[in-house]
Amino acid sequence: MGLDLSKKRVAVLGAGKMGGILVKAWLEKKLLAPALTSATVQHEERASALAKKLGIPVGTNNVSAARNADIVFLCVKPQAVQGVVEEIRPHVGTDKLVISVAASVPTSHIEKALAGNVPVVRAMPNTPCAIGQGMTALCRGQHAGAEHLEVASALFNVVGRTVVVDEKHMDAVTGLSASGPAYIYIILESLAEAGVKVGLPRDIATLLAAQTTLGAAGVVLETGDHPALLKDAVTTPAGCTVDGIMELEEGKLRVTLIKAVVKAAQRAKELAYSG
Repeated sequence: MGLDLSKKRVAVLGAGKMGGILVKAWLEKKLLAPALTSATVQHEERASALAKKLGIPVGTNNVSAARNADIVFLCVKPQAVQGVVEEIRPHVGTDKLVISVAASVPTSHIEKALAGNVPVVRAMPNTPCAIGQGMTALCRGQHAGAEHLEVASALFNVVGRTVVVDEKHMDAVTGLSASGPAYIYIILESLAEAGVKVGLPRDIATLLAAQTTLGAAGVVLETGDHPALLKDAVTTPAGCTVDGIMELEEGKLRVTLIKAVVKAAQRAKELAYSG
């Protein structure tokens, strides 16, 4: 049985790219009631357009939105978190749940800025949430309990999969699954270009690359087998696949991808505001 959140008042502060993706999905999936859901953005023009698109109140006043909410989402940029939290602090007590999707900002910083024992959950989703295929990692702050994680999980489960991690792993999550779609798009683009190079029409090459990637990922998730074992199952003795793998190894694809995740995770640490 899923958690019923239809009677919860939810405010999404900063309905930009990720905030917009999330609130749109929650409303479409009927997880939240439009009458009890609100959002904020920086500019009036954007607020009017988004209100018309989503069918909910959208404004520029964070205080007004947070004051009336049971669940407050912080979807603003990391460097804006401190200011927004200080702005809404008088209206956020222990009866509310704050969920932050701001990359790199620790729960302890948000808790300190809020004062009191406000429950805070930190989330790191990725953009495939837009089609219900997202991956979100969750961790809880000092004052959040299992029930708060349950609420956060219910919200993010409707846009993909969720996993609960220790907060010390959240920067690594940012480097892997939050940044990861960009790496996959580069791989897909390259595979499609290769298909064109060997004579395939571009649309067919792109379809073959995308569905192959989707299928391979699905096998990993469905079977739970280690990717190395699945790779070996495709690689027949003296076949063509092993020649392709040799080219990948010679081009250092494996180490390059590892370095990309490490670099992005390191950058995530640098984004954390110092309060």
